[in-house]
Amino acid sequence: MRVIAHNKKAVFNYKILDKFEAGISLIGQEVKSIKSGKITLGGSYVILRGATKKGLPEVFLVGCKIPAYQPKNAPPDYNPARSRKLLLKKIEIKSLVGKIKQKGLTLIPLRVYTKKGQIKIEFGIARGLRKIDKRELLKKREVERKIGRALRGDLG
Repeated sequence: MRVIAHNKKAVFNYKILDKFEAGISLIGQEVKSIKSGKITLGGSYVILRGATKKGLPEVFLVGCKIPAYQPKNAPPDYNPARSRKLLLKKIEIKSLVGKIKQKGLTLIPLRVYTKKGQIKIEFGIARGLRKIDKRELLKKREVERKIGRALRGDLG
């Protein structure tokens, strides 16, 4: 499993409560572009939209930018920031619908990776952190760093 992109800001700005894995509906040049590492997860999110014939909504990745693999050969109507459908099982979609109804929860993409030659995205149900929580997290990391240095003998 090779991680292609990682959304570090999501882990800092949100508390991840649950994680899901999904496939992404892509066109050929987007697959090549992602495998070469040209994908931006910053500012993207996952939404549930509409309802299919079976009454379940569809899941989409919004705001993720995937530039054309070869810009000069890209179709003239290619949009790098278009919404992309995520491929999930019915049970997972039902679970998402139930969990996302709680106030203050959102769906945030965490990382993109390849698994058995297929491109997968991991997204999580998240709750936003307050500024004071972020400060506490930074202080905790700094203390751990100092302890680690002291144990290694790198005082300085």
